Amino acid sequence: MARDDVVKRVDEEFVLSKRRGKLREEVWETADGKVVKYNLAYINPRMCGVDNGRVLGYDNSHGHHHRHYMGAVEAFEFTTFEALQERFQKEVRELLEEGR
Repeated sequence: MARDDVVKRVDEEFVLSKRRGKLREEVWETADGKVVKYNLAYINPRMCGVDNGRVLGYDNSHGHHHRHYMGAVEAFEFTTFEALQERFQKEVRELLEEGR
C-alpha cells in the first residue's frame, strides 16, 4: 500500500484538567475507511513519571499492536479498532475513578 493511500482522519487532544491529564487520539485510514495506524493515549505526568507521562496507551507503531501501561509495554490481541476504542475508554474510566 502506498503511503499516499493513507490519510490521517483523526488528530485530537482533549484536556480533562490539570490534575487529571489529557487524552490523545490519532487514526490513519485508507480511502475505504480501514484503520491502518492508530495511537490512543491517556497522558498524566502526575500519575506516571516515565514514557512521557503516558499512563495508558495503545498503538500499532513498529509493526505490531501493543499496550503501554505506566512505562511497561506488552503485546495484546487486536480484533477491531472499534473494540479497541471501547477497551481503551473503559480502562481510562476505571483509572479516573481510582484517582478521584
